[in-house]
Amino acid sequence: MANYKEIVTKAVIGKGKKTFTSTNTIVPEVKPTTILGCWVINHNFKGVKDDGKIRIDGSYDINVWFSYDDNTKTDVVRKTNTYQEVVQLNKKEELDTDQEEIIVRSLKQPTVIQADINDGTIIYTIEKELGIEIVGNTKVKIVVDEEEEEWDVLDDDQADGTTETLDEQTNKEIDSEVVEEFLQ
Repeated sequence: MANYKEIVTKAVIGKGKKTFTSTNTIVPEVKPTTILGCWVINHNFKGVKDDGKIRIDGSYDINVWFSYDDNTKTDVVRKTNTYQEVVQLNKKEELDTDQEEIIVRSLKQPTVIQADINDGTIIYTIEKELGIEIVGNTKVKIVVDEEEEEWDVLDDDQADGTTETLDEQTNKEIDSEVVEEFLQ
């Protein structure tokens, strides 16, 4: 009959990813003519358990470069956006513990996928992909082999009865093969 042991360890007990899109607006001080570029920087986020779900609170800065005054001047408008995403993550194991750790990773940084101008307002759509993991304590059951493995016998003596080490033998072989005439 096999003997089993249970090991308590931390493991990923729930894992998933989701792509989020959101549409936001920004109103510059001057009326834009053309959008020349958009970029997102300083993405920060944190996940917490909230009533059986995962709530991700985050923020990022958006910078929109645009032309105005009939494409004769340019400016950059900046805005910090905050967001809150709530996801239901299925756990591989149902463990009732408050010691679960929520790990959120940005699998795809927020990027602007579309930007338009409507009556002086810049309307932009952001897309991001987040990966969420729940790490918690779990039990692993393993089979324990009770038979002890045999020990190898270590012997300093060589098979031919000498007590020279392999390095000493190698050095003697090299010395015997050296032709001293070439050294002069």
